[in-house]
Amino acid sequence: MDHLGIREFFFMGYCIGGPFALKLMERAPDRVVAGVLCQPVGHRPELPDHMYNGGRNNWGPELLTRRPDLTMETIEAYLHNLFRVQPDFVYSVSRDFVRSCPTPMLVMPDDTPGHPYQVAMDMAALAPKADVTVYPWKEPKDLWGKTVQQVRDFLKAHQPVAAAH
Repeated sequence: MDHLGIREFFFMGYCIGGPFALKLMERAPDRVVAGVLCQPVGHRPELPDHMYNGGRNNWGPELLTRRPDLTMETIEAYLHNLFRVQPDFVYSVSRDFVRSCPTPMLVMPDDTPGHPYQVAMDMAALAPKADVTVYPWKEPKDLWGKTVQQVRDFLKAHQPVAAAH
């Protein structure tokens, strides 16, 4: 964003982008004005290595075909740091951070092995300025339209005021 000359911004993160959004909110609270966390990845205690194994078995080998400068050992170290160092909640930040996070966020839950409904609902319950969409929101189609409008309304409501030059 610095390179683009953008001081304040929204962040809309899908999947692992949800935890990345929270990390940005932690590191740059004065820059991220609001976040939409769509189908956020989270830790599922009954499948503790789901995300690690998926990266190692699917994403990693595919990446290696395009990046001969990488090794599987490098990918495994990355996955270890991402999914095993803090194996709770959303991997990137603590529940205490979310509980104290002043940044408005809209959580769009899902319920698949990598996107636990409980994690999304915990985020929405803990964050003081969180809102949540209905679940499921993809079907039927009328819910999809209402959810898209909810996202638009959320972003419009949290749009930063342009600085005068």
